[in-house]
Amino acid sequence: MKVILLQDVKSLGKKGDIVEVSEGYARNMLLKKGIGKEATGQNMNDLKLQKANAEKVAKETLEAAQSLGSQMEGKTVKVAVKAGEGGRVFGSVSSKEIAEELKKQLGYEVDKKKILLDAPIKTLGVTNVAIKLHAKVTTEIKVHVVEK
Repeated sequence: MKVILLQDVKSLGKKGDIVEVSEGYARNMLLKKGIGKEATGQNMNDLKLQKANAEKVAKETLEAAQSLGSQMEGKTVKVAVKAGEGGRVFGSVSSKEIAEELKKQLGYEVDKKKILLDAPIKTLGVTNVAIKLHAKVTTEIKVHVVEK
């Protein structure tokens, strides 16, 4: 019996795959628990439409991330922090502060988890910071840390 998987099943396949299983396993396990549905003509057409829609949405999000990345590329964000003698910063500049300043100064709303910092910035001056907007799109901005 052919079944369309609605969830990932470790031994069978991933969500959306069409697999051939025994009728007993299909009826008693997959269909009963809602893990799969029978691969009828209607269900196959629905699956094709869902996959086409998912591809379209993925393409749109990629294009949006690429345009945002090209807009942000090379922009500079100023972050003011307290500093002591010799340019030593009290504390550090984290990705959360960078995200807040991006929104205030440039109007770009970026999740702090997407800002790739190896370690918090602890020195005054300009630092290049990468921002991962999408799995395939990464852009770089400059963070200028100045003394308050």
